[in-house]
Amino acid sequence: MHTPNPYQERPEVIARQIRDRQGLLRKETEDYLRGVILDYEPRRRSYWRRDYSSVEAFERSVAPNRQRWREALGVFEPDGTPLNPVLDLWYEDDRFAAWWVTIGLLGGLRGRGLLAVPKGRQGPAPLVIAQHGAGCSPERVFGLDDPPDTYKAYGRHLAEAGFAVMAPLNITETAPPSPRARLERMCKLLGRTVFGLEIHRTQRLLDYLETRSDIDVGRTAMYGISLGGHYTLFTVPLEPRIGAAVVCAWFNHRPNKMVVDDPRYSCFLSAEPSEHTWVPGWLREFSDSDLASLICPRPLLVEQGKADAIAWWPMMLEEYEEACEHYRRLGVADRVEIDLHEGGHEIRMEKSFEFLKRWLKP
Repeated sequence: MHTPNPYQERPEVIARQIRDRQGLLRKETEDYLRGVILDYEPRRRSYWRRDYSSVEAFERSVAPNRQRWREALGVFEPDGTPLNPVLDLWYEDDRFAAWWVTIGLLGGLRGRGLLAVPKGRQGPAPLVIAQHGAGCSPERVFGLDDPPDTYKAYGRHLAEAGFAVMAPLNITETAPPSPRARLERMCKLLGRTVFGLEIHRTQRLLDYLETRSDIDVGRTAMYGISLGGHYTLFTVPLEPRIGAAVVCAWFNHRPNKMVVDDPRYSCFLSAEPSEHTWVPGWLREFSDSDLASLICPRPLLVEQGKADAIAWWPMMLEEYEEACEHYRRLGVADRVEIDLHEGGHEIRMEKSFEFLKRWLKP
């Protein structure tokens, strides 16, 4: 039998063999990992022990999951930095006034957001944390710099309807070379994430708002679009002061969204690099419906367009039905809703304002 001698092969043949083996290894590895990620149900059963016998029992049963979610995000802890709030008037008319608010966050790091407070109220106003998406800004929440009218100036409409509105400022430049990716790498060296840093920022803004007599933090909701919907679904499970949530243009069948390429929706695995999206341990135990169970029994509205390319809506609807099941089994099915409209990646406000009025009672 002839023994092959690789040293006698032509260089182009050796190069082709190297490419072929490397390609096979990559494909086999990706196939294996995708299979593990999509085999989600066995992990769900091993990580979750929900008790639906009462709201109190349910809260106790998911407490370990809530703590693991906090650890997965690497939420930063207070370090004693004083708030030292600074307010700069940004806009004022006869219906509301708005300020840029800057507070102490961690050491020399400051947190910022646009705060609007309605005028002419009797008593403190309920609060909506209005979270902008990637590449956007608090100004867009209030109707500026929004040529496609994606946001519908929803922050301004909320303020004019009697709600206080806090629009936190996130680091949003995600296209490569990405400032957010640079900071994400630094956070991960500490076992944390930019999400964990900015969730801490939102909590500190709530600490400041609790000092104001014109805002009732006891009636607070969070309403975010796109990356802001991402933040809403990530933050509300960890912040009990937020009593209701509107997740716009984000809710999804998470395993498929992350690792299954499909012409009907965009897949993060094949998208341009967005390092902040890859949270260590996320799909170990936290699908979108599982995170919804950490919001439950607080009210939740999913706002989603059928024409939005972030999700294929029948697939998303399956995940939403799983979220509803937690509310049904606790006897609070009236607290979860969906606004599945014919539009795209946008704020709609067709159900969300009534939802917020119902649960925050402005």
